[in-house]
Amino acid sequence: MKCKGRTAVLVGVIALVVMMLVVSGCGQQKTEQKPAAVKAFVPERPITMIVPTSAGGAGDLLSRTIEKVWSKYCPQPLVIINKAGSNGVEGSLFVAHAKPDGYTMTSGYGSGWDTVSPHMVAPVKYDGFKDLIPVARITMQPVYIVVPSNSPFKTMKEVVEWAKKENKPITAAAGNAMTSQTIILLALGKAAGVEIVPVPHPGGGPAMTTLIGGNTVIGSGHSSEIAGPIKDKRIRAIAIASTERDKILPDVPTLKEQGYNVAATGTMKGIALPPGTPKEIIDYYADLFKKICEDPEFIKTMGNMMQPVNYQGPADFAKTTRQEFDNYGKMAKEFGLEYKPKK
Repeated sequence: MKCKGRTAVLVGVIALVVMMLVVSGCGQQKTEQKPAAVKAFVPERPITMIVPTSAGGAGDLLSRTIEKVWSKYCPQPLVIINKAGSNGVEGSLFVAHAKPDGYTMTSGYGSGWDTVSPHMVAPVKYDGFKDLIPVARITMQPVYIVVPSNSPFKTMKEVVEWAKKENKPITAAAGNAMTSQTIILLALGKAAGVEIVPVPHPGGGPAMTTLIGGNTVIGSGHSSEIAGPIKDKRIRAIAIASTERDKILPDVPTLKEQGYNVAATGTMKGIALPPGTPKEIIDYYADLFKKICEDPEFIKTMGNMMQPVNYQGPADFAKTTRQEFDNYGKMAKEFGLEYKPKK
């Protein structure tokens, strides 16, 4: 009987140990299981691209050019909506508040409202470094100074001499207020010792219309905004606000060549998504826009519009935007253009 009792106890102990080992093995197996792979993002409905400026400007022209080749790389259509207002902030805020599901984006990221305006105007409820996620830089365009084709002025120096002799301000048609065009014009006025009065418009297209109509002395525009009127000989460029001449219009001298120490990189334009957008969606669009920027048709159309193609991915684009923000901040401070709150 004792033997049988010991045997039963031994069997029970062995069973318990086996069960513990099994449970322990299952637990270990569970902890060692790899997490499920994240499903790649593939759009299932149309994507909305918000352009924070009016039709005809550089941002709008860029978006329409993207639309032409979009179907080659995305299974869903692209819907472009112009949402101008508050110097580009209205459209950017719309995207910033959109659902981060990959179906709403902006094509204006990196422009003046992200890099220039914060230095020159009172704070607004928008922070380009917190409210949007940079995805891809598409282009970086220089700023030109232009005049109507019937203008007597051939150089910026002639315009400045006229203003000093007549003791008159130089009116200048420009795109949105407080962007790269505005700060360049104001800095130029400071450097030349004359008053330049920027006349802002909701975009570069309307600004060129104002200039061509003879309603301002000069105008400023990105290369794509002046391309059409230049080709049609309705305007001509008298200066470029860059450190060196542009290969597209090599005969146009820089402002520095004409004696005015004013130069800037111009304006970037890229794609951004709402904050909180998952990485797989960001990666999808970063790759998509890289393919678009390598597309021969896209490159050719951009070249015809005098828009260079300068792709950057998310990390590099974010870094460059911050650098541009700092550079324009230095310029605003140097020329006494920075915003100072009233005491």
